[in-house]
Amino acid sequence: MDQPAAQLIRCTVCGATNRVPLDKLAQRLEAVCGRCKSPLPIGNPVTVTDATFAAEVEGSALPVLVDMWAEWCGPCRMIAPVVVELAAEMAGRLRVAKLNVDENPITAARFNIRNIPALVVIKNGREVDRLIGVLPKAEIARRLQPLVG
Repeated sequence: MDQPAAQLIRCTVCGATNRVPLDKLAQRLEAVCGRCKSPLPIGNPVTVTDATFAAEVEGSALPVLVDMWAEWCGPCRMIAPVVVELAAEMAGRLRVAKLNVDENPITAARFNIRNIPALVVIKNGREVDRLIGVLPKAEIARRLQPLVG
């Protein structure tokens, strides 16, 4: 018997991986960790690292918008609220991740990130789009629409 489509979400408190059905994410229902009962970060960007990128992004059942950023980057701070809004609005249809390029040079080099902010769209483990610089929210949403339906 097939299980319903689900997203794996790591608990920020205890680190346990939880399977959350996509329909629950789309309805923006609250989900809690099966181990520690803490609320799961649904509708918020997940922080990824060189060590977690493959599992959190490339292994995602949903398309993933990866915000490649750095602490010192002013334009990165300008686009950050837009990324958070998109994460909330597209929960259940799109996963949003943030990767600090200074702290994770292996993944940044693998994707040949030369300019930030860079929004890299990954679907089925492969890059399908890339947006460079600060763009209006409407433009980012327009580019994501074909992927999220």
